Amino acid sequence: MTAQTATAEPETAARLRAPRRKAAPFLLLAPALAVVLVLFGGGLLLGGLQALGHIPGAELSTLTLDHFRRLARDPDVWQSLLLTLYVSTASTAVAAALSVGAALAFTAGGHGRFVRFVFQLPLTVPHLVVAVAVMFLLAPAGLLSRAAAAVGLVDGPAAFPLLVNDRWCVGIVAAYVWKEVPFITLMLLAVLARSGPELLEVGRTLKAGRWQRFRHITLPIIFPSLGAAALIVFAYTFGAFEVPYLLGRTHPMLLPVWSYRSYSDVDLVARPEGIAAGLLIAAVVTVAVVAGQALTQAARRRGVAL
Repeated sequence: MTAQTATAEPETAARLRAPRRKAAPFLLLAPALAVVLVLFGGGLLLGGLQALGHIPGAELSTLTLDHFRRLARDPDVWQSLLLTLYVSTASTAVAAALSVGAALAFTAGGHGRFVRFVFQLPLTVPHLVVAVAVMFLLAPAGLLSRAAAAVGLVDGPAAFPLLVNDRWCVGIVAAYVWKEVPFITLMLLAVLARSGPELLEVGRTLKAGRWQRFRHITLPIIFPSLGAAALIVFAYTFGAFEVPYLLGRTHPMLLPVWSYRSYSDVDLVARPEGIAAGLLIAAVVTVAVVAGQALTQAARRRGVAL
């Protein structure tokens, strides 16, 4: 056996083992992925068939796109879609802005473990509990209106501004902001901790002001992670049901509530349009999640830890 042959054999064996090593994680995840594919894929297939009009219980079996057409022509659906986009965009923008300020404050001031622990508490609270808390706090007969009446800011609880089931969905936005600010802030804190203070020190050495350091140093560092977190929050708030169901108006409804009402209607003929609206929500959420993943990968390529 020559030296060249002896060297080639280990290289060949390594090349043969490489595909096995790459496939090993997928084999380990195969049982969990199979469950997800069966449950999610099966539900999506069943929902797609029902959205196309295949509902044997209602004696509907012909596949048609008429339900999607009626959905596109329904003015109530367009109002619900625009209202949902407004709530999701406003909640995400306010939460992102507050999170940037909180992350910078935590990084600059240090703060103790107790303060950080209290700041992280909203992460453990379900959205349904937050919605109920906002209802008791901001409702016309809630704690805030009674306190304002007690100190003489308003003539009575009934004179307090309407912040729940209101036109501008203030209660819904407040619930989402309170819940999502810690999530975005923690992601930004991880990025700022990894980047370190060296670049900011260089900016100070070059006589850059606070706004210049934020605009040209801090913001480019945190932007991929901030964008990814914001898109995740947008995707969740666009498809969430419990908060707008409790705190939203009866007309126009947010799109998830409209979809649920149509799906649960006693008239089974209305069910396909409700499912079609649910598929629209799923499509928007999927686009937001994919865009968030793209920003996450971009952050990782830049060496930013999420």
